[in-house]
Amino acid sequence: MANILVVDDEHGIRDLLWEILNDEGHNVELAENAAQARACRLRERPDLVLLDIWMPDTDGVTLLKEWSSAGALTMPVIMMSGHATIDTAVEATKIGAMAFLEKPITLQKLLKAVEHGLARGNLRRTVTSTEVSSMPVRMDSAEAQKVASSGDAISALQSNQSFVLDKPLREARDEFEKAYFEYHLAKENGSMTRVAEKTGLERTHLYRKLKQLGVDLSRGKRNGI
Repeated sequence: MANILVVDDEHGIRDLLWEILNDEGHNVELAENAAQARACRLRERPDLVLLDIWMPDTDGVTLLKEWSSAGALTMPVIMMSGHATIDTAVEATKIGAMAFLEKPITLQKLLKAVEHGLARGNLRRTVTSTEVSSMPVRMDSAEAQKVASSGDAISALQSNQSFVLDKPLREARDEFEKAYFEYHLAKENGSMTRVAEKTGLERTHLYRKLKQLGVDLSRGKRNGI
């Protein structure tokens, strides 16, 4: 279950998104303007924000810019609008938005965007915690030997992850997706069936995606999967 903040000035859309996401098991907070969104973000520390672009007081892009400038863009943000131009969507992406959903939003697109957003947020927190845990600490020789011998595939992947954001969106997205699938392959011991279930992809689609991203499938082949 994740904490999701929905920011939209339209009452009907807020209620609809609350109902859908609540049914998926998430804890959903609602805000009808930027002022409420600021307060909710500070109070609830959401794992993901669904942010409408066109709002009466402060528009979504301005609020996104504000969070980015203040170093408060610590969670994935998905922009929503029924009237935004391509330029607006591109601007929001450059500022830090993860994705853009055009209204009316279909159930499939909403759930897929939320799933990807939460996966990215989890990966970001994992990388951050790995960096913190890699700070030098004093330990005796027995502890040091235990740590040195316990590096499994997942830990190795996490400690080597770093994403350069100053590059074209497609390249940055491919890097994230490759790291995301490599993580799940390592976690599931190379089982394509279990990775397909975890990531919500059909097995054939998953295989094509991994080949396209250049993910090493030799581990799965060695396991006869």
